[in-house]
Amino acid sequence: MSDSEDESPDRQLKLVVMGDGASGKTSLCMRYAQEQFSKQYGQTVGLDFYLKRINLQGNMNVALQVWDIGGQTLGGTMLSNYIFGAHGVLLVYDITNYSSFENLDDWFAAVKKVCGAGPMPHMALVGNKSDLEHIRTVKADKHQKFATDHNMTSYFISAKTGDSVSLCFQKIAADILQVKLTKPEVEQHQRVVKAEIIDTNNSYAASSKKEQRSQPKSSLCIIT
Repeated sequence: MSDSEDESPDRQLKLVVMGDGASGKTSLCMRYAQEQFSKQYGQTVGLDFYLKRINLQGNMNVALQVWDIGGQTLGGTMLSNYIFGAHGVLLVYDITNYSSFENLDDWFAAVKKVCGAGPMPHMALVGNKSDLEHIRTVKADKHQKFATDHNMTSYFISAKTGDSVSLCFQKIAADILQVKLTKPEVEQHQRVVKAEIIDTNNSYAASSKKEQRSQPKSSLCIIT
C-alpha cells in the first residue's frame, strides 16, 4: 500500500474570521497561512480567502478555508452569505481598543441570526495584540466572561510575534473534528516568532505619528 493510500483524504473546514476593522484579522490570517506580517494597514474590502493544509493525529489531513471578512461588512447584505456554512467562527478584537471588544455583541448576533434555530458553528473569542499587554484596555476577566457567557473557546494571540497563532487554528480545527491534540502537537504549534526590537528612545515619536496617520493594527494569540 502506498503512502498516499495510508493517508485519509482532506477534510474541508470553513473558518470565518470576523470583527471590527483594524482589529488585526488580516494580519492574523497572513501570519497563519503565509507566515508573514506586514506593518502597513490595508482595509479588507469584502473578504479575502486563505487556504492552509494541516495534519491532525498523524494521518488526518485537513484543508482549512479561512475567510477574512472586512470589518465594514457588519450590517451589510453580504455578511450572511459569508457566514453561511461555516464550521467555525473566530471573533477577533484588539485588546488595546475597547470599542472593538464592545462591538463583539453585534458580530455574535450576526452569526446567531444566520443560524436561526439551527446549531451554531464552533465559536472562538480571539484577543489580538498580546504583545501590547502593557497598554491593554480590555481586562482578561472581561474577555473570559464574554467567552463563558457565549459558550466560546478563548484565545490570546499576537500576529506580530506569531505567539500562539498556529496553536489557535490547530486547536479550533481539532475541537470541530473532536480530536484531542497531543502534548508534542501543542508544543510544536506554540512557537513564538521573535518580534522586531526597536530603540524606543529614538523611534517612539516617529512611530506614534505614523500610527496616527495610518492607524495600523497587529494581532496576538494565547490559549486560556
